[in-house]
Amino acid sequence: MTLLSKLHALLATIGKFLQSPLLLVIRLYWGWQFFIDGKGKLQNLDKVASYFATLNIPMPRANAIIAAVIQCVCGLLLLAGLFTRFAALALIGIMCVAYATAEREALRAIFSNPDKFLGADPFLFLFAAVIVFAFGPGKISLDALFCRNRKE
Repeated sequence: MTLLSKLHALLATIGKFLQSPLLLVIRLYWGWQFFIDGKGKLQNLDKVASYFATLNIPMPRANAIIAAVIQCVCGLLLLAGLFTRFAALALIGIMCVAYATAEREALRAIFSNPDKFLGADPFLFLFAAVIVFAFGPGKISLDALFCRNRKE
């Protein structure tokens, strides 16, 4: 085994060891952020509904409630690592709608001005949800606990 392949194997081992703690940190931080953002929308529903109306979102009050509840519930699910991929997918949907409505210019600039796209408010929320959807909740989650119990 060459030195390069030994180094690669070592780095892969370290990466696999860090995967679950990293996913836990992402889930805890961004799950809480989604929850707080949704809670803020619920506490300021009239203001959010008015803002949604300026974006020409149909039924702005109902959509504000739906978006806020999805953010709260799915944020808590993400935090707990329960039904994680379902929650992440719902949050991805909410963030895509946010880009398509509130950050339309940033979305259009995804290739012409990537900094504008990356600097938009929904980006980090979307990025975190995509990471969790793609890689799952990790071994430190309720999903992993329940799946482990089903196998036994």
